[in-house]
Amino acid sequence: MRTPSPGRGDQTTGSPRPVPLRWRLSSEDEAGALFSSEEIVERHVGTGEYRSMEFLHVNARRIINRVPAASRMPFRHTINAYRGCSHACAYCQEGSTPILMGDGTTRPLAALRRGDIVYGTQRVGAYRRFVRTAVLDHWATSRAAWRVVLEDGTTLVASGEHRYLTNRGWKHVSGSSCGPNCRPHLTTTNELLGTGQFADGPKKGEEYRRGYLCAMVRGDATIGHHHHYEARKGGGASVHPFGLALVDREALDRVAGYLDEMGVPLRRRVFAEATATHRRLGSVFTAQKSLVEAVERVIAWPTEPSEEWRRGFLAGIFDAEGTYSGGVLRIVNKDPLILGHTLEALRRLDLPAVLEPPRPNEVWTVRLTGGLCQHLRFMHLVDPAITRKRDIEGQAIKNQARLRVVAVEPLGVEIPMYDIATGTGDFIANGVVSHNCFARPTHEYLGLGMGEDFERKIVVKVNAVERVEAELRSPRWRGEHIAMGTNTDPYQKAEAKYHLTRGIVEALGRAANPFSILTKSTLVLRDLDVLREAARRADVRLAFSIGTLDRDVWRLTEPGTPPPDKRVDAVRKLNEAGIPCSVLVAPVLPGLSDSEEQLRAVATACAEAGATSVTPIALHLRPGVREHYLGWLGGARPELVELHRERFGRRSYQPEADQQRIRDIVDAALAAVPRPAVAGDREGAGPSWRSGDFATGHEAAAEHDAALERRAGGERPRPGPDQMRLF
Repeated sequence: MRTPSPGRGDQTTGSPRPVPLRWRLSSEDEAGALFSSEEIVERHVGTGEYRSMEFLHVNARRIINRVPAASRMPFRHTINAYRGCSHACAYCQEGSTPILMGDGTTRPLAALRRGDIVYGTQRVGAYRRFVRTAVLDHWATSRAAWRVVLEDGTTLVASGEHRYLTNRGWKHVSGSSCGPNCRPHLTTTNELLGTGQFADGPKKGEEYRRGYLCAMVRGDATIGHHHHYEARKGGGASVHPFGLALVDREALDRVAGYLDEMGVPLRRRVFAEATATHRRLGSVFTAQKSLVEAVERVIAWPTEPSEEWRRGFLAGIFDAEGTYSGGVLRIVNKDPLILGHTLEALRRLDLPAVLEPPRPNEVWTVRLTGGLCQHLRFMHLVDPAITRKRDIEGQAIKNQARLRVVAVEPLGVEIPMYDIATGTGDFIANGVVSHNCFARPTHEYLGLGMGEDFERKIVVKVNAVERVEAELRSPRWRGEHIAMGTNTDPYQKAEAKYHLTRGIVEALGRAANPFSILTKSTLVLRDLDVLREAARRADVRLAFSIGTLDRDVWRLTEPGTPPPDKRVDAVRKLNEAGIPCSVLVAPVLPGLSDSEEQLRAVATACAEAGATSVTPIALHLRPGVREHYLGWLGGARPELVELHRERFGRRSYQPEADQQRIRDIVDAALAAVPRPAVAGDREGAGPSWRSGDFATGHEAAAEHDAALERRAGGERPRPGPDQMRLF
């Protein structure tokens, strides 16, 4: 194993000691663990310039991490040699909390796994709308429990730090109006947003199965006994057909499975192959008299239907004759008995419905009323088999449920809790919109604290270089673009000690594998030689984040980062070395760094340094970050709090006019700067900057926190640990 070379000032006190860290949940298998169980984790206590820091050495099982395909990240692969993120969170909920899955079913929070598809939300126009999103991470911890009770009877058990979306924005479960625990928190004047608590599903015993089969067979199958007389032969033959043909295999499998459990085996065949306009039609069937008679006994109308039979019947008739489109749930049929049992079952389950007048073809329609709240309740109460009919993607959250907060109370116990990270930053927990953290709180996951532990205990993947070399040699690796700096800054302080990023860059260069790096650290210049060599073999792009040249603002907002003028100089040196380097002027802070003089200064300096693009990104405050930032601003510059409230209102983004003003100032500054010759310029290119030469990045900022220039592959970076996360 390659041992990291200590940098100058790197010392440890005493011998390395094993650290009892929890690498996996008890339910995780070895393949899903972060680190190999047989490897020893060692603690190294720093001295000298690393005084007060501790470095936890681990051996990673993998180093090139794949982003789930269903996530909204534009890049597919990342490398992070260090673990630590200033945006780690403690938001968590009790493990049995039901979560709305992407197929419309529910699953306990504790049972979710990375890669699962759930529903989150996204603001489109005036409403938040349901969208499917991937679970990026899942972890467990132990927290003091609080109970939140809502008007409709919904009960939520979560930590005091957890946040829910209310009619007045994101709010923590507990807090205070002043003092160290001052933060927006739930009160009885708040109303949570969502659809209301999820209904318990059916038990799916024999009564449910009989109800389901009764509806499916009577609604959509062919069954009977017929005698065909043939005069020529002076007799005839009896036939006993039973067949069900569907395009949805889920319902077909359920019917075949239920009947098989009841001693009625069926045969399968393709009823009709797929065409350009029609899907493949599968079928189950039998022509054996005894089996057909057995089916008839199963689907007989009960004298006194039980609740489970009614749930099964509604599931079956919806699979057979139901539709769900445009937010309207309908069941259609001609048979008076089927219509009667459908309406009675809905009434008994307290599901509101109306019977619409018949169509010209004498088909009647039962329509479920009550909007999405009742539609989801129907789906969960009866559990139809066909998942495409349970799709709520794009539907708006209009809060027809009674979700006013009735009580918030501590339970006085500490219990195991769970949380997930998703691509949208939220998910639906027991019918309400619940917040999660975008970045995995690794320190909490490993059993470390997220306060001083996070700042002082750095997890170092000491085998990162060896792992990346091995993974790049794998026949399965296709040489895809790799984004670095997506979670923590690859050139943070620890890199001066361990040189892991340098080793990774060397390995990527030898493999001619394209990559990009986002950083705020001038330490990147140490690796100019290996970056230049990598750029000879592959597409290599860098981006610096430089929010302002104002030293007072820099000291206030980013005291742990290199001075901005040093970063501008690094941009110049990188571009002069033939390594394309762009700049994100981000975030532009209202009242702090958004004056015309400040914007012109940073844009001009970056352009003169040869930046391949200069992208201004106005501060936007997503829920959670908003509360943290405004809390910090209230202590650091209280006179600016009112300006921010006026500028943002209840929005995450500043008004378009303010964003356009920033872009116009930067564009004007760039237009006045003669363009320097840099590697890759066309012969005879114009001598001055044009506004088109610089991407404003506004569209990307509206969707994501920040973005590397499009020519770098569209990677969306996250700020590093030395940077205050403002967007």
